[in-house]
Amino acid sequence: MVPLAWLFGKSYSRAQILERCGNVDQFGGIRLAELTDGPARGVRTAEIRTGSGLEVQATLDRCLDLTHGSFKGIPLCWRSSVGDIHPSFYEPEGLGWLRTFAGGILATCGLTQAGAPNRDGEEELGLHGRIGTCPASRVSVTEGWAGDEYVMSISGEAKEASVFGPHLVLCRKLTAKLGGNSILIEDRIENRGPKVSPLMVIYHMNIGWPIVSEHSLLVAPSRDVLPRDADAAAHLDRHTGFEAPADEFPEQVFLHDLKTDAEGRTLVGLLNHELGVGVTLRYRKADLPYFNQWKMNEKGHYVCGIEPANCRTTGRADARAQDELELIGSGESRLSTIEFAVVEGEELDAITSEVAGM
Repeated sequence: MVPLAWLFGKSYSRAQILERCGNVDQFGGIRLAELTDGPARGVRTAEIRTGSGLEVQATLDRCLDLTHGSFKGIPLCWRSSVGDIHPSFYEPEGLGWLRTFAGGILATCGLTQAGAPNRDGEEELGLHGRIGTCPASRVSVTEGWAGDEYVMSISGEAKEASVFGPHLVLCRKLTAKLGGNSILIEDRIENRGPKVSPLMVIYHMNIGWPIVSEHSLLVAPSRDVLPRDADAAAHLDRHTGFEAPADEFPEQVFLHDLKTDAEGRTLVGLLNHELGVGVTLRYRKADLPYFNQWKMNEKGHYVCGIEPANCRTTGRADARAQDELELIGSGESRLSTIEFAVVEGEELDAITSEVAGM
């Protein structure tokens, strides 16, 4: 007998689960909803429940970003004072992105600009670009049995385009399994325009308290770690640990050069051994060669960003000047896959050992 899922402390097959319910949504599934109050009014969401205790909110009107998440009642991400907000409030100039930054497990930055505000040629570029405020269309939700597994997925397309400008489309699919502790993020970015376009993307994944605390540790197979500026350089020796919330805490950003396993995959964990829970990211380094760590331990902004990317956080003009700017030709596409997972108990030590083995 092939076990299907680990539910309520035991492993169950498809037949055993169907004997015990009239509808699988008793345990998990995807439920679509629309927010109705305040600046979030009209925002479409999808709640994904795996039955293991993992619950995640995907926001359709933010390119299917993951804006909430919990595991057995434990929050997984930092949420900002902004909260859920309709993308029509987006301010593209300068640091205006921060006025609609809800935090969350994933806030996608890009697609033609990511990182600090800058001027690239004749174009003024704001913080982190606009794809995270682009609603998804062609949304599709599927649930069903694939042999002995119950698979849930939601997909859609978010477009960043302008007249006489780039025409890039993010095709995203989120997949989870009943009894599982992970969400698989599969992205395909297509250039549907006639010209070559800059391509910048940062997966801004924002882990908060209680996963982040004085008892937490960032575990990464780092070959080298470079501080972004003097504030980060002064704390380089403590970049993997976290302090109690401070009245003032200049943000620190570190660029990691990660090692991989024999198949080119890398693994990063943010683990809290006292809590007995952590989160991990697994992905191919060739797809996302940069890994940016954002450390912010200020009161109200108590968060660690773990950020696979194809660029640094210094913006497009600097990437072009350093000859690091990725370009995507007409008709071309780029693929990336990230597995976001929750680990608990003895799995934390296993992750630490696996990272050390890289």
